Amino acid sequence: MTGDDLRARRASSFGAHASAYAQHRPDYPAEAVRWVLEPLGEGPHQVLDLGAGTGKLTGVLLAQGHHVTAVEPDEAMLSELVRHHGAARALPGSAERIPVPDGTVDAVVVGQAFHWFDPTRAMPEIARVLRPGGVLAALWNDFDDSVPWVAEFVRVARDDVAVPEVDADPVPEHELFTGTEDRVFRHAHRRTAESVVSTVNTHSHALVIPEEERVELNARILAFLKSRPETAEGEFDFPLTTYVKRVRRTG
Repeated sequence: MTGDDLRARRASSFGAHASAYAQHRPDYPAEAVRWVLEPLGEGPHQVLDLGAGTGKLTGVLLAQGHHVTAVEPDEAMLSELVRHHGAARALPGSAERIPVPDGTVDAVVVGQAFHWFDPTRAMPEIARVLRPGGVLAALWNDFDDSVPWVAEFVRVARDDVAVPEVDADPVPEHELFTGTEDRVFRHAHRRTAESVVSTVNTHSHALVIPEEERVELNARILAFLKSRPETAEGEFDFPLTTYVKRVRRTG
């Protein structure tokens, strides 16, 4: 299997596990979402959640009072979003073909999905739907490996098909956007040892490996977590970081 084939397989792997994704993936820090929309001034704003998945970012936006249009190509993921976040306007579509009119949204936000887009097609399409001065922001949650036990967990959880989820800079410079800014926010996900395993099993690299490899991976992760005083018993806050990149629509 080529690298492109594996990437395509991983990109399309989530729908069959949409319910688990909704249950076990973390949301995003409210502080990060406020920072994303800060250049727009006081809300509420018209916000497009692009590649919205099951609505992990949609829920945070709705809680802050914004008007959300969620666009997601996978039918099963979109169904989960509607089930959990009925106040959002949910539409099938993709970053390369966004089903909303020109210049009708104040912000486009992308949670954990920009690395699946074709940027050559997606950047002009995102610019098309944004009002002049509007915001485009991409957010990614990751394990906070500045915490020693988390860094060890990441080493334990590696497997043969795991490749970087995110390119070094997946949001490219583009003539229709300006003013690049980056921020990192602390975040946490309330978990047990067993539910951490469930979270890892929603990651694309774990979804595409053979079942026997997944069983071995899960056993290795669970054994490590049960061996650590921070994670051996009951619930705990799993440390995360949320990386955010923000640009503005020119014009």
